[in-house]
This record gives sequence, C-alpha cells and structure tokens, in this order.
Amino acid sequence: MNQQNQLAMDKIDSSQILNLFDFEKLAVGKMTTMAYEYVASGAADEFTVRWNRQALDAIKLNPTVLTDVSQIDTSTSLLGLDLPYPILIAPTAYHKIMHPEGEHATARGAGSAKAVYVVSSFTTTPLEEIAKVATQPLWFQIYVRDDRDFTKALIQQAEALGFRALCITVDTPVAGVRNRQDKALFGLPDGVNTPHMYGGLAEKKPFTWKDIDWIKSFTKMPVLLKGILNSDDAEKAVAAGMDGIIVSNHGGRNLDTVPATIEALPRISEKVNKRIPILMDGGIRRGTDVLKAIALGANAVLVGKPICFGLACGGAEGVTKVLEILKNELELAMALTGRATIASIDPSVIWK
Repeated sequence: MNQQNQLAMDKIDSSQILNLFDFEKLAVGKMTTMAYEYVASGAADEFTVRWNRQALDAIKLNPTVLTDVSQIDTSTSLLGLDLPYPILIAPTAYHKIMHPEGEHATARGAGSAKAVYVVSSFTTTPLEEIAKVATQPLWFQIYVRDDRDFTKALIQQAEALGFRALCITVDTPVAGVRNRQDKALFGLPDGVNTPHMYGGLAEKKPFTWKDIDWIKSFTKMPVLLKGILNSDDAEKAVAAGMDGIIVSNHGGRNLDTVPATIEALPRISEKVNKRIPILMDGGIRRGTDVLKAIALGANAVLVGKPICFGLACGGAEGVTKVLEILKNELELAMALTGRATIASIDPSVIWK
C-alpha cells in the first residue's frame, strides 16, 4: 500500500469516534482477526480482563459543588518530568501488525498529544528509529532474559538513545494461558520482526530481587517495576530503592482471576505512603477512570489496548485522538466533581 492510500485510510471520522469504546468497534474492521484477537484477548477465561472494567464501573463518585473550576489544570510531575496530564502510553508489543508504520506512528501520535510513550522491548521498530521521530520523552520496558549480558546491553542501548526511565516487567516468569490468542493462530507476518528480542519468553534462569539490584547497579535511568499487585511486594520495591511501581495485572493476559488493578491500588498506596510514585494500568477507558485511579493513590495511569486500537484505526492520528479524548474527559470529570487540579483529587472524591 502506498503512503497516499494509507493516509486516506487513516483519516478519522470524528462523528464515529467519540470515545475509546468506539475505537475498538472500528478496529474490528480495520485489523486482521489475528491482530485483533491478540490485542483484545486475555488469559484463560478472561475473568480478570472483565473485572478490570467492572471494578472501575462499580466505583461511584462523590462530587462537591460551588467550587471554582473555571480553570482546570491537569498538569503533574513524575520522575523529573513535567507532564500536561497524568496519562502515559503503556508498553504493548508488535505495533506493525496493527498498522504498517508500527511504532513510528505511535511515537508521532504520542508527540502530537504531548504524552510519554513507554516502548515495549518487543517493538517491531528499532529503538533508534523510534527515538529519531519522538518529540516527547520515551521510557523503555524490558523483560529480563536468561542472557543477562544481552539484557544489560539492551538497557544500556536504550539509555544511550535518551530513554528517560526503565520499566521492568516482573509478573511474567512464564507466559499465561492464552486460549483465545492461540485459537487465532497468532504469529508475526512475513517481514515483521522484533529487532531487540529473540524468540518468545521461555526463560529458565531464576529472575529475583538480586537481578533488580544488579540492574540498578549499572543504569542511571529511574527504574520502575511493572506488575505489582501484592502490597508486600510494593514494600519490597521501596526497600530495594525503586523509583516507582506500576500496579498492573498485565491487562489480564497472564494469570486469570487475579483482582482488578483498581482493587489492588488502595492497599498498595497505603503501604507505599507516597514514598515513590505509583502508576496503574488495566481497563482505563474513560476520564472518570483516570480520576478514580488518582483518587485511590495513583500518580498517573497508562493505557495500552485503546492505543493499539487507535493505531489500527488511524495511525499516528488515531493514537493522538485516543489520548486527547481521555484528557478531555478527565478535565470534564474534574470540573464536575469540583476538583480543579490533580493535587486536589483525593479519596473524598469516591462515594463511600
């Protein structure tokens, strides 16, 4: 497909895309069945995938009235970065199965939306090419492989390219049961590969807190642990000198029947007690979801699947549109609950 035809396909019909759920509906017709099933599916019976949404939906808001919300300020600071709003792009793999431009388009879309993009180590575009087109900060997500020298070299490569933080996925010692993905016969098409990761994850060497200490010993990037659900693990992360944690159940893609991340968040927030930043992913689809996560202790949230659907629907423009919709909805949610700043969002915004 030539570039002109691709750009024509990428035009977003604003009358048809009003929220993030609309992106997924449109993406069904834009993506191959295999690609859609890869993005949309979860582990086993997909209880956790559903619970991520259901738990957010079940939380009721407690608005206050007659406060000055004439100027809504969604800006915040995170690990030395000044962000215009507390929404980041979560690391997701294989963007070229969603759109021919892959992570190039994702990075450009993030730039237009002024959002941090956390690049997956299973990117289908080399890191140096992503860094060339990025106009906003990049973070890097990594799986620690049995080959520790390979892992160290990759982290150092990302650091040399100017990536601003390292997210270590810690919830995947083995891959989960992914029946729906397997039924779709998932596999990378000819010509699509992962330049920084060899093969799938089939690691045999134990990956423990000692390896986290080892990584901290050689990188200057802030280090976050992605995949924390247990508050005791959160305490260990603080004790190990982590710069942040990401409360995540891997989008429900690894261990089915673990709780929704929004359910795990309050006990983790209580244990961490603001000593390090907490981020959360899993099920975020509305601005009210972002508000709820911040009220329950998150400093910011990450969105993954909606970004993939936006990419499939409109390339860079689709990615930007996903983030703009969420930001606009967050502003409305803040105004309607009487919260003019991110700092003013606290547990009192939740109906008890």
